[in-house]
Amino acid sequence: MITAAAQLPSVAGDIATNARRMAGLIAEAAERGAGLVVFAELALTHYDLRLLVADPAGLTVLPDDPRLAPIRDACRATGVAAVVNCPGSSAEGGAKPTIASFVYGPDGTLLTRYDKRHVHETESATFASGSEHGRFTLGGIRFALATCFDSSFAEMPERAAADGCRVYLASAFHSEVERVTRYGELAHRYGMHVLLANGIGVGSPGPAIGLSGCWLPSGERTGTAAAGPAGDGAELVLSDVRDAITLMADPVVAAVPVRECGEPLVDVRTAAPRLLADDVTAVEAGADGGGAFRYLREGVLRRLLAAQETLPDGLRLRFVEGYRPPALQRHYFTRYGDELRAAHPDWDDARVHRAASRFVSPPEVAPHSAGGAVDLTLVTADGTEVDMGTPLDASPEESGGACYTSAPGLTPAVRANRRTLAAALRGAGLVNYPTEWWHWSYGDRYWAWATDAEHALYGPRELGAEPGSGGAYAKGGTHRGEVGTGGGGRGDAGGDGMSAAFHVGVER
Repeated sequence: MITAAAQLPSVAGDIATNARRMAGLIAEAAERGAGLVVFAELALTHYDLRLLVADPAGLTVLPDDPRLAPIRDACRATGVAAVVNCPGSSAEGGAKPTIASFVYGPDGTLLTRYDKRHVHETESATFASGSEHGRFTLGGIRFALATCFDSSFAEMPERAAADGCRVYLASAFHSEVERVTRYGELAHRYGMHVLLANGIGVGSPGPAIGLSGCWLPSGERTGTAAAGPAGDGAELVLSDVRDAITLMADPVVAAVPVRECGEPLVDVRTAAPRLLADDVTAVEAGADGGGAFRYLREGVLRRLLAAQETLPDGLRLRFVEGYRPPALQRHYFTRYGDELRAAHPDWDDARVHRAASRFVSPPEVAPHSAGGAVDLTLVTADGTEVDMGTPLDASPEESGGACYTSAPGLTPAVRANRRTLAAALRGAGLVNYPTEWWHWSYGDRYWAWATDAEHALYGPRELGAEPGSGGAYAKGGTHRGEVGTGGGGRGDAGGDGMSAAFHVGVER
């Protein structure tokens, strides 16, 4: 994922104008490939406490305030999330407002709200302190939220790192260069990416210094905005944080408990026959034998059908693979790990294991083997594949990393197509594995981790057959996990010839 720190010279007291300008920056960030934009402290109103004291009712907002509609609409239109810092109204009547961060997701709905925990003494007469830590998960990355003075307290980054956060997002209105440089020290000390959106212009604390920026976990600064209070233009500073993605191999995924709900695996052919393409008969005639990959948990299939109905006219989903037997999953994972080991003899086992999980899940947590995952793509009404940037099942090596859902360097058309797919599936309750734009799941351990569910609904299941040299478990030609083959995964016509024949969706 690409993240963006937005440095915006806000218009004092003008929420409507500032919201429109924020929406414009969200759209610009989307054009540059970003998936998340962070705004400075009190950017919605500008940091002017005198105005807030004079008109607390007019300058405090709730997340659904109509004046913030341009921001929510921009998030929804672009598929970009936004952290909007503002004077937040309290849900409790009569209570003081807080300095709040509203986090709007790619669909424009509120992901979370964070209220500044450490209010400076100059703010305490106007604002109340928050009590909860700010956390959210997006694109497989765990984020922490902080606002200005918060970062002066070691407990904030310490707790964030302990909670598994890998990116620290700070909204601030700093007036001294020294305060800004501390974020590099914070990044290095706690091993997190740090993104700072700092204010610009003259506010209650004096002139803000600008210098919004990004730091790697090493403490190295990778981007800097302009300095000084007199800046007259908005600016975005971008940072690639893909290495902060929580992979399937991460212990936090394996630690998610499973409470098997007993939902059956259903054959898409019989459970939803009207949704299959006409050419399914030819495949059934002998190309795939048992057809295990056609199975899905009932709840996943139901959500796919719901997602299909929300696609724009002329588009539908192409179902490629669902269930995968545990033995086959072990085979894929072992083989891909062996190939990575051969290509990188200097890597230790732990590094090989982690790298392999970018593309093939470790068997013990595999969503496909639980029947909770599906690999799919978009096609037009006549079955023509939509350009998604890479072939389905292209490995990180084959695609140069373009298989990552939010990879940099994608064309605007490919980004738009991936957003269309994501909007439909996310709206139906599925989550994406961010190293593979085509992989979506529901009810498995990764889904539970990504959604903060207490437990997974689906554990590994067997269909009652052992893998053999033929049938549903055999993979002819090129197949998943081969490194450096130049293409030919399951979605390629040179593979087993099965995947292209199945479509889930209603003719539109």
